[in-house]
Amino acid sequence: MIRPDTWIHRMAVEHGMIEPFEAGQVREKTRDGETIRVISYGLSSYGYDLRVADEFKVFTNVYGSVVDPKGFDARSLVDIQGDECIVPPNSFALARSVEYFRIPRNVLTICLGKSTYARCGIIVNVTPFEPEWEGARHPRDLQHHPAPRPHLCERGSRPGDLLRERPGLRDELRRPRRKIPVPEGNHDS
Repeated sequence: MIRPDTWIHRMAVEHGMIEPFEAGQVREKTRDGETIRVISYGLSSYGYDLRVADEFKVFTNVYGSVVDPKGFDARSLVDIQGDECIVPPNSFALARSVEYFRIPRNVLTICLGKSTYARCGIIVNVTPFEPEWEGARHPRDLQHHPAPRPHLCERGSRPGDLLRERPGLRDELRRPRRKIPVPEGNHDS
């Protein structure tokens, strides 16, 4: 079952499932006294659009490295910090979410890319947030376009939908100081 915004809001506010939490879609920000349009982030009807922090690791192939997941050459990643990151053609960037997530025991979340980025040739790999996973997410943005593309921090990226995996299990967060009770009856609200 896909969880609605009312459930996501309650879990975030009452149980710290998402911190910091935006209760609605943010489309504009004020920076240095000027209002600027941003790619939306925050709570939507059946999901939550996370933001990307200002820390990036961008792949470069100047050393002719083979991309081996079991023996990745650290020299192939360049650290970049700033409001935007230019992703080179046919490359990728690793980023960290601004939001910290605490996924309950009976919830599986799927992280998807936003169509706003897909229209620019930037693809976010589909990634699960598994039950009881806790932390900041590190989405991988792939750049399949022959021209450089910017990736902007503090802009929305879709972590996706919260799916209830097994009704009847207790919702518990990893941190013992916070317990999430599962109310009896209808779990849709």
